[in-house]
Amino acid sequence: MKKGLGYGKRKDSNLYRCKIEQKTDHMSYFKKTTIIITFLFTFLILAVIFGFIFKLTPEGFISNIKSEEMRFAFVLSLITSVISTIFCMLISTPTAYAIARYDFFGGRLARIILDLPISFPPIVAGLGLLIIFGTTSLGIALEDLGLKLVFSPAGIVLAQFFVNAPYTTRILASTFSDIDPRYELVAQTLGKTELESFLKVTLPMARSGIIGSTVITWARGMAEFGAVLIFAGGIAMKTETLPINLFLNLSTGNIEGAITSAVVLILISFVTLTIFEKFGGGKF
Repeated sequence: MKKGLGYGKRKDSNLYRCKIEQKTDHMSYFKKTTIIITFLFTFLILAVIFGFIFKLTPEGFISNIKSEEMRFAFVLSLITSVISTIFCMLISTPTAYAIARYDFFGGRLARIILDLPISFPPIVAGLGLLIIFGTTSLGIALEDLGLKLVFSPAGIVLAQFFVNAPYTTRILASTFSDIDPRYELVAQTLGKTELESFLKVTLPMARSGIIGSTVITWARGMAEFGAVLIFAGGIAMKTETLPINLFLNLSTGNIEGAITSAVVLILISFVTLTIFEKFGGGKF
């Protein structure tokens, strides 16, 4: 009787082990499949990138980089993206904090509306800005005050800000949500005001998210095309950013100049994403 029971237990144990091995083999197959898909997808992206690089000769790259138009486009992109990034951080930081910390009337609707520019094409954002600041009394009044936004470098900054600020807000809101609010409450019990606890406790703890969001916002500003083209225009040597430079070169048949702009933008993206990942970009 005992032998029978023992045999039954061994049989059940062997059966259980076989099921575990089958499950392990199944998971191993699934793991291999997902890794293969990952490598194929990565290869496709690398193939596109190296297609740019191999198509461009070193002489052509250097010649286009040294051209006055390319230097103008790079400097304008750099200046406008830095300014728009500053505005994004100034507006998105308190907005993200309010979304992450407070429950208030209309908060859910505000979150949805703030995310809208992320979901629709940038060209739609550019058209909306053009309608508001180009054909309304608001745009005319601003122009009378000397602030011309349509088809101007100032319009580039506004277009970059409008498209990128919601994305910056989302990253910062995620960062603030990960910070335990009890740290702020402890600071307040020690005599700090809400503002002081935010500045001296929350912001230092959100350092990685702030740096990461700043870097990625700047890179997105450098690469913004659709909204800038519609709202600020593609005017050579006036509102010509790097993406606009690529578009104008392609339109006039200067393939080598377009590829040079593309390579510069790819290099900026690579460096930016490396920094972003270093400061916890994988969480967002």
